[in-house]
Amino acid sequence: MPEKLKSILEDLSFFTDRNDRIQALIELGEEFRNPSPEELPRNPTTRVPGCESEVYVDSEPFSRGKRYRFAVDNPQGISAMALARILDQGLSGEPVEDVQSVPDEIVYDIFGRELSMGKSLGLTGMVRMVKSEAAKTS
Repeated sequence: MPEKLKSILEDLSFFTDRNDRIQALIELGEEFRNPSPEELPRNPTTRVPGCESEVYVDSEPFSRGKRYRFAVDNPQGISAMALARILDQGLSGEPVEDVQSVPDEIVYDIFGRELSMGKSLGLTGMVRMVKSEAAKTS
């Protein structure tokens, strides 16, 4: 797993109280800046399948890998916004192999096992979409 992502997970691990962790994730989500449709197109190719928060992901070449860009069109999708910030900060610029080594279960490491089925599928879909973007050549 990339060091930047490990560092973010370590920082979150200091929040042993569930309410404190939730507040930290909310604050991360509030830092999210949603790009315009011109900056990140909303279409079936960029949409995360099964995500209730209408999340879109694409990438562009950056450093040793790619920069991952996210749009979350549901204003109540705070978990998706928080995960978008974590994945961007932790994976942008990392080599493809490192990005693809990230387990889908990272969602539970971040949010806990209490996620609803729908939220779990959507957030896991975001991780999978980033790994898919990492593998694209262009």
